[in-house]
Amino acid sequence: MKFQTTDPVSHPAKIFYKRCVVDLDTGEKVIDDVPCRNLEDVLGGFGRSFQDLAQRQIDCAYCNENPLIVNTGLLTGSSTMTGLRTYFSGYSPIKASKAGLPAAMWSTGSGKFGAKFKWTGLDELIFENRSDKPIYALIKETPDGPQVELKPAEHLLGLTTHDKIMALQQEYPDAHFAAIGQAGENWQNNYMGAVALSTENQLKSKEDKCRFAGRGGMGSLMGYKNILALVAQSSDKVRKPSEAVKAANMNVIKGGGSARIQPLNRGGGGGTWAAYDVLQAFHAVPVNNFRPQNNAIPEKLFRENVEKDYHVKTEACYRCGITCHNNISEKNPDGSQGEFLAKFDYEPLNLLGTNIGIHEAGQAARLIQLGDNYGMDAISLGVTISYVQAYNERHPETPILDGVQFGDYEKIRELIIKAGEGKCPEIGKGSMRLSESLGETSYAYHVKGLEIAAYQPETNPGYAWAIAGGHMSMGTYGMLTREGKSDIDSWVKGITDDKLHIVGFDMIGLCKFFDISKGIATEMVVDCLKSEFDLEVSIDDIREAVRRAFLLGMALELRQGYTKEEYRIPAEVYENPNPNIKLPSITHPEFLEELERRVWEIFEPELKEILN
Repeated sequence: MKFQTTDPVSHPAKIFYKRCVVDLDTGEKVIDDVPCRNLEDVLGGFGRSFQDLAQRQIDCAYCNENPLIVNTGLLTGSSTMTGLRTYFSGYSPIKASKAGLPAAMWSTGSGKFGAKFKWTGLDELIFENRSDKPIYALIKETPDGPQVELKPAEHLLGLTTHDKIMALQQEYPDAHFAAIGQAGENWQNNYMGAVALSTENQLKSKEDKCRFAGRGGMGSLMGYKNILALVAQSSDKVRKPSEAVKAANMNVIKGGGSARIQPLNRGGGGGTWAAYDVLQAFHAVPVNNFRPQNNAIPEKLFRENVEKDYHVKTEACYRCGITCHNNISEKNPDGSQGEFLAKFDYEPLNLLGTNIGIHEAGQAARLIQLGDNYGMDAISLGVTISYVQAYNERHPETPILDGVQFGDYEKIRELIIKAGEGKCPEIGKGSMRLSESLGETSYAYHVKGLEIAAYQPETNPGYAWAIAGGHMSMGTYGMLTREGKSDIDSWVKGITDDKLHIVGFDMIGLCKFFDISKGIATEMVVDCLKSEFDLEVSIDDIREAVRRAFLLGMALELRQGYTKEEYRIPAEVYENPNPNIKLPSITHPEFLEELERRVWEIFEPELKEILN
């Protein structure tokens, strides 16, 4: 980016981002320095891409008019800890209104691809139209600035996410990669394709330790456009952190929002996996399609029990001190590390484990790895499978999809393979479409067409107003279980003010664990922007930009045909309350009715201004 001002709020047009627009039909490429429209443009990510998506009326996700926007945040590739994020935006194949229109969506992941992309000198890459042949895009640093080349990719067809990355590394050893799997290639019957992002650990160990931009089917959109991979080739440009950035980074490690997910030997809970322990105290760990049973079944996948039979190693993303994820391997007879199986994060572990009746860690790991290799969003995949199992439990005489039941590992494995190969659209198109085709929608655990994460909706009615997945774009998932908030006033304020600010991380390039409880509107971020770019931005400036971006996302949903009735959690929650969850009830009909009324009273006037 180019900066001709220190005041991005008053003079955003004096800050320019480097954009390349590629016409996949003709091969034409245009690279420009584009002036920013507002602070959202300066920060980047979905805050910028949603403004561009708002200028298009898209009626079908798989059309030439639907762009794939790849960009970074302002702090991606900086010396600020967790500044690794890449964003993929477009109109989603899987998230759609009952009117049949696709919703604007973004997906994001870490790894080192985002930093390499930024270090090429490019800030944003927009793919228009569609290639008639499989290609990959090479984004490279040159003495004359960033360049983008389209390369034939027939040799990558049919390979897993990991194998595509390994094949490309042979040709570009100094690069990092983003790739789809077979699910994205089979976009016609799989709407939940993810984008795998390479990591330093993966490229050095040759083990499939990708990170993923999973939500919303951006890998399927990439597949529709016939883009199998992206290659970012550049020299590393790691700056020595200033004293201000050092202080912020230290606070991220020791305080912020990451202390509870630090490794056990640092006093943390051992990564996101620790959510099992927290939620099981209330019997709120999702089991058998989000129906906890008031028993100890989830404890089978507690870390302490998994470590008895498997080798567990806590690891971190590139240059990050949080160390939040755990790699699971076989354990050799002598206790040493054996074959790598999978990376355990809470959502994939639960939704491809406990919530589909799988309680053995090795089986869960292999299902996670299988979904990762095919390149599918673990959340949408697991929740759609659990819906099928719940349907079969209710219809023992007329089951679907080979009668798969909770805990049936072999049949679940076969379903994942078929979905990844495009041979099972019932799974690949997600739970909303399947449940509507079967006429039983109350226990399909999605909101607005996007499957919910592994937090019981009984604990989080805020899911309904999230614009890109409940726990990623509306930070209310811990209000009841962690903060003990069960009063209506707290929930109205959380949804309409405090907790929506979590989306700001998907503008600026930072992981949410930078400070998950407060969002990006903190003195730490203000200090980093001043130190890294000499920008004068206040906390209030940031809060206002984040709110505008969030509300634009909601306005785009309404424009695409969503009604208020679609801003609701799954009906089973309030029609058939689960007595096993040991928490105050905040999802009974009276509470939800009052919550809806008050939330819309606050949002509607602002949304009308945007829509007008």
